[in-house]
Amino acid sequence: MDVVVIETPQLGDRSYLVHDGSVALVIDPQRDIDRVEAAAAKAGVRITHVAETHLHNDYVTGGLVLAEKQGAAYLVNAADEVSFRRVPVTDGQVLRIGRLSVTVVATPGHTHTHLSYVVRDDTYDGGMEAVFSGGSLLYGSVGRTDLVSPQDTAKLAHDQYSSVRRLVDSATPEAALYPTHGFGSFCSIGPASHQESSTISEQTGSNHALTDPDEEHFVSQLLENITAYPAYYAHMSPLNAAGPYPAILDVPDSVDAEELGRRLRAGEWVVDLRHRVAFADSHLQGSVSFEYGRGDNFTSYLGWVIPWNQPLTLLGPIDEVEKAIRDLARIGIDSPDAAVGPEAAVLNVGALAPDHPQASYEHGDWAALLSNRTSEDMVLDVRRSDEYKASHVKGAINIPVYELLSRITELPDARIWVHCATGYRASVAASLLDRAGREVVLINARFKDASGAGVETTP
Repeated sequence: MDVVVIETPQLGDRSYLVHDGSVALVIDPQRDIDRVEAAAAKAGVRITHVAETHLHNDYVTGGLVLAEKQGAAYLVNAADEVSFRRVPVTDGQVLRIGRLSVTVVATPGHTHTHLSYVVRDDTYDGGMEAVFSGGSLLYGSVGRTDLVSPQDTAKLAHDQYSSVRRLVDSATPEAALYPTHGFGSFCSIGPASHQESSTISEQTGSNHALTDPDEEHFVSQLLENITAYPAYYAHMSPLNAAGPYPAILDVPDSVDAEELGRRLRAGEWVVDLRHRVAFADSHLQGSVSFEYGRGDNFTSYLGWVIPWNQPLTLLGPIDEVEKAIRDLARIGIDSPDAAVGPEAAVLNVGALAPDHPQASYEHGDWAALLSNRTSEDMVLDVRRSDEYKASHVKGAINIPVYELLSRITELPDARIWVHCATGYRASVAASLLDRAGREVVLINARFKDASGAGVETTP
């Protein structure tokens, strides 16, 4: 048995191609299935089965499209209410895929109908096993249990406690563990580990879901650690239950200067992908900054901040626009328009819409805040509320970036110094404030450096 890992760090997820050298099972594929097909072609195997661990809340699946394209069986829990044909599977069912034996294990918790798969190769490697746990057992933690409904959160937390125990009892201690979530995904919760691989035995000895002997204590701790998750999650499970159509990954023809100006004047969402400082120095008035290529924040925060199903135009270098289109397709934001031109025009965005006014705002570090802030100025912290509660700049107001659009009117009429943990969310927030006509200064610095720079923080 061989397992090929297909990573999507932009969402903190992994998909898997599991094969015996001839035929393959794909588990939890992302919507851009060309990556899976390339992996299968490289391995020289034929995809005969595609399986879902659950109806995903953080991305649009590529499972249905991949299965139909490859003529593969599409394995989905029989209890899931879906609008497409699938091969229904249930707890305890065993499937044969070439040399591989695949056992279906019900592991409710992340969702009510969550499944895991224990794959075994009895012919080679001494009966090697691999466990594909989806959003059940993760490295160091478990999948969050609050994505179905508030009323179900506590019950699902109890289910999660029982499910991970049942799962480890269904596999050998030496079995490799392959979760879908937990690599920066908002679907994980608790003290998730940053390790790249693990086994059932290792998790049994270290994962708090398995080491805590008190179920009530585990559940209470899990519920206390629940934090906000992206607003677009609300749309993912319904899309997956309906049966997603193929992703469109082509870069469209660039909109011309007149049309781009019209969109900006109409208040449509024009997203500038350039570096946050370049945006602050000069940008088309009314556009917003979602810097591409700095960490893995782009997809989640754009889908979280910008209202769902709104016209969207991407502005930036052609290679970044192409990557952004792929990223956005994974969360169901399809076919955005683009405004791209020669590299010089992208660096000088005014050339893309010569008749449209340009804007700018100040930016600096913590030293700039100390030296230039006046008594009338305010500091806005756009991190999550739990981050703010742990430590914050004394006197700062906290409005998480994903709430800012609906709460801008709460802010006083003053110059606003905005910060986050790294500068990324602050750059998004600064552009939203600038778009709303507010005077803003971007603190392009890490929060952990604030006290060392002399900024008073609390506690």
